[in-house]
Amino acid sequence: MRIGIVCYPTFGGSGVVATELGIALAAKGHQVHFISYSQPFRLDTFSGNLFYHEVPVANYPLFEFLPYEISLTSKLVDVVMHQDLDLLHVHYAIPHASAAFLAREILKSRGKNIPFITTLHGTDITLVGRDPSYRPVIEFAINMSDGVTAVSDSLRKDTLEYFSVNREIEVIPNFIDLDNYGKVYDQCYKSTYAPNGEMILTHISNFRPVKRIADVVKVFEKVHREIPSKLLLAGDGPERSNVENLARELGVINDVIFLGKTKAIERILCMSDLFLLTSESESFGLSSLEAMASGVPVISTNTGGIPEVNLQGYSGFLSNVGDIDDMAQNAMNLLKDPAMLQKFGEQAKLRAAMFSEKAILPMYEQMYSRLTGLPLN
Repeated sequence: MRIGIVCYPTFGGSGVVATELGIALAAKGHQVHFISYSQPFRLDTFSGNLFYHEVPVANYPLFEFLPYEISLTSKLVDVVMHQDLDLLHVHYAIPHASAAFLAREILKSRGKNIPFITTLHGTDITLVGRDPSYRPVIEFAINMSDGVTAVSDSLRKDTLEYFSVNREIEVIPNFIDLDNYGKVYDQCYKSTYAPNGEMILTHISNFRPVKRIADVVKVFEKVHREIPSKLLLAGDGPERSNVENLARELGVINDVIFLGKTKAIERILCMSDLFLLTSESESFGLSSLEAMASGVPVISTNTGGIPEVNLQGYSGFLSNVGDIDDMAQNAMNLLKDPAMLQKFGEQAKLRAAMFSEKAILPMYEQMYSRLTGLPLN
């Protein structure tokens, strides 16, 4: 099957999942074409079945803002026609779903019929999509999609609540390749960051306000008072400077390590003792799943789709959004009890296996086959 995948190339869950999906599909023999304004962050694998098409955006003096949606639509038409694609799969509704709809209609006028699937990832529905300036278009594009998926049941329910959707939304959760996690890497030396045997707490995100990274630092500060520990922060974004300032104010800046945007997620997690996820809204929590696959228990909020991944009292603990004291106490309870910490880590790996690539990928393939009428190999 020849599949076009549209995604954001940045350091975020939707782009990571879309890229990993494409890589997995290519490994199974499908021809996969990524279409975006820049090469996806995780697309560093070479394969005869993987292709990348850059969306050019011309900067004309007439436009105050670059018309990316129009450029994307034109590129989709071009790639579909010249690569004879069978299906388009767009990740994150804004503006990918509306661009795919317009491209599909243009292609119909040229005698090419191609279905498109829209995968909803979270803030495209729960935050940005609810903006009155976007809502009518996104609602229309979702309803006009040939297939719609959501990464959690929580997101599916939110979509049905916020939008007038008249079509089925299938829940296909995020997934990971378990073979990439839980390894002991040659360069994974905990002593690099914890030379005196300190416990390592970790957070990975795109540093947007919705992640409430200030809460991560506040939780760490409380843990740090009682347990020698370090905090690893991987990623970058608009909250970076605020988080640095807070760490200075709380007196823990020397034990907070900013790793920036990095692809070495597995190596970071292999040296971690606990993972912190303090988000205000989270449709799934891919980073928590990556931590669990590495045998790292998760201390998280109980919002959105997180409870569908991190099980209370099994793979970690859940707290209300903003409840710093409860999250800190849960973290300390685990860190002070090596046997319980190890048990939770083992259980976290078992839970993560429920979201393996082998378990989830066939769900997408079956949907592709149903919409295109093409058989699976």
